Amino acid sequence: MTEEKKKKKGGFFKAVQEFVYGMAAHDSARFAMKTRASMEHLFILITMGDMLGVPILPPYYSLRLLPYVVPQISTWKRRMLREKDLTDALA
Repeated sequence: MTEEKKKKKGGFFKAVQEFVYGMAAHDSARFAMKTRASMEHLFILITMGDMLGVPILPPYYSLRLLPYVVPQISTWKRRMLREKDLTDALA
């Protein structure tokens, strides 16, 4: 019986903790993730822009950074070449 009470008590405190996180920090965490994604997006555009015909950096530096960027190139190309709509800018 005591284990069940501890489990219920722990579940209640966990629920309160998650509720407080949702009220206080969830929006900030989402904003930080959005900012990080946009910074990564710009970094890849600057370093690998010549793949899309936007030569910004000399290829030497792009080739030096290529091993670190390879896992993200396919999703980055898809995002860059996707058709944009007016509603995308509003979000």
